[in-house]
Amino acid sequence: MARPRVGHIQFLNCLPLYWGLARTGSLLDLELTKDTPEKLSEQLARGDLDIGPVTLVEFLRHAEQLVALPDIAVGCDGPVMSCVIVSEGPIEDLDGARVALGSTSRTSVRLARLLLAERYGVQPHYFTCPPDLSEMMREADAAVLIGDAALRASLHDAPRLGLRVHDLGAMWKEWTGLPFVFALWAVRRDYLAEHPDTVRDVHRAFIESRDLSLAEVDKVAEQAARWEAFDADLLRRYFTTLDFRLGERQLAGAAEFARRTGDIEGARVELLPPE
Repeated sequence: MARPRVGHIQFLNCLPLYWGLARTGSLLDLELTKDTPEKLSEQLARGDLDIGPVTLVEFLRHAEQLVALPDIAVGCDGPVMSCVIVSEGPIEDLDGARVALGSTSRTSVRLARLLLAERYGVQPHYFTCPPDLSEMMREADAAVLIGDAALRASLHDAPRLGLRVHDLGAMWKEWTGLPFVFALWAVRRDYLAEHPDTVRDVHRAFIESRDLSLAEVDKVAEQAARWEAFDADLLRRYFTTLDFRLGERQLAGAAEFARRTGDIEGARVELLPPE
């Protein structure tokens, strides 16, 4: 039987979910496709992938085709560090201002727009551009960034340029009291019907990979620091700040996001049932 086609987001926030796959040998059983969150979500929805990460917005839009794998996600329960709004002045001053969207994740962009509109009552003018903070701020009053670009911007570039950093995870937690799920791992329903045992094997492999990575987080951070522009201490803090679970509180956060977001209101996250 062909190996399952599995997506892989090439961001540091997913490293703990994949790092252990090589250690356990499970990586050899997967056909990995690496891409941005947005493109992987589209491939899963189209049927070009069998299992993989999908942004929360895209899962909810395609909930009839997908089933979520339990207890595995990328989210936060407070600050997230890598999904941010960077601005010259206070958030409240962004009404009518130009805000650059450098994100490749529809969920993060939707969250930023939701927070600005509903929590702060501002309606900026949005435009999309590559995720380079210096270039973005030449044409904008604020920028939305995610992933590794957000880490670089918030930790290196924003302080150098005298800009303010607003953490989307912290803003959501202060507003709702709930965690936020940026991406979860899902399987197509048609693939699950044909290969239920394979799906459960892949699910177990990801859980084992995550648990091993967090148990050896110092080693993961040290290895990642060799090729990233961040030191091991910062990466360890980042990996332990992120929330890789998908339990009741995370599902409540996802449901609250769907409720507050008009076009996906009523959609829900259905989990793979227990064996």
